[in-house]
Amino acid sequence: MKIAAFPKCYLEDIAAGDMSVFEWIAMARDLPAEGLEMYEGFFASLDDSYINSVGEAIAEAGFAMPMLCCSPDFTNPDKAARQRAIDREARMIRITRLLGGQGAVCRVLSGQRYPEVPRQQGIEWVVECIEQVIPIAREHDIVLGLENHYKDGFWRYPEFAQKMDVFLELLDAIPEREHFGVQYDPSNAIVAGDDPLELLRAVAGRVVSMHASDRFLAPGASLDALRGSDGTIGYAPELQHGVTGRGLNDYDAIFAILRDVGYSGWVSIEDGMNGLDEMRDSLLFLHTMRDKHFL
Repeated sequence: MKIAAFPKCYLEDIAAGDMSVFEWIAMARDLPAEGLEMYEGFFASLDDSYINSVGEAIAEAGFAMPMLCCSPDFTNPDKAARQRAIDREARMIRITRLLGGQGAVCRVLSGQRYPEVPRQQGIEWVVECIEQVIPIAREHDIVLGLENHYKDGFWRYPEFAQKMDVFLELLDAIPEREHFGVQYDPSNAIVAGDDPLELLRAVAGRVVSMHASDRFLAPGASLDALRGSDGTIGYAPELQHGVTGRGLNDYDAIFAILRDVGYSGWVSIEDGMNGLDEMRDSLLFLHTMRDKHFL
């Protein structure tokens, strides 16, 4: 098992161009991580020369690039929009190969939970879209990781497959196992009102990557208030990130389940909302968990 970092704290700054991905890579040099996870919105260009320069910067800083976080919206009621999402994901698969090499993970989502899209229709659209990009992942020897997500930071509605029953139905409908699996996030299960350990036990054999974050509720907030389609852009301010290992997740149990199924992929923190010191603390916590359960 290897440990990576994702700059949740700088996601909007990098995506908006206020900080470059190269600045983030330079800042991360001293972090106790083996990889840096990327997000599709980090890139100022998708030209090969630019992407290769990002890859060179990652390698020169001593890191691998284990996963590219992408957020396709495969439930969009507009068929043309779904096709654009397919085309975009296909391009991101190719970029994942350029940055991460053979076996790297390219995240895939189901899409937004549009109020007008019935569950069964949404399932059909998502399966149809993912089955169109699996051959491209196979061609580039990249693994698609379906995340039990809460909500992309630039989306209006939460994830269509946020709830465990929908997520498992969607996963079961796609039998591919070599180039398609689960990008597991225990915090997102908590937000969905599900037991993260129950979800992990159900999908453990198909986990290809993992996010390790911890979530905290702002004073006066409740999980119930976060579980509807709020219709607002981005994350709810009542839901806060903090140091991994100090929140709502039982990481001893999580790592034990992963160990028992022989997991050998990457675990990436989503942290740093209160500064790089917290990110470092989160990474050190993951080292402790890895030493305890995997060495």
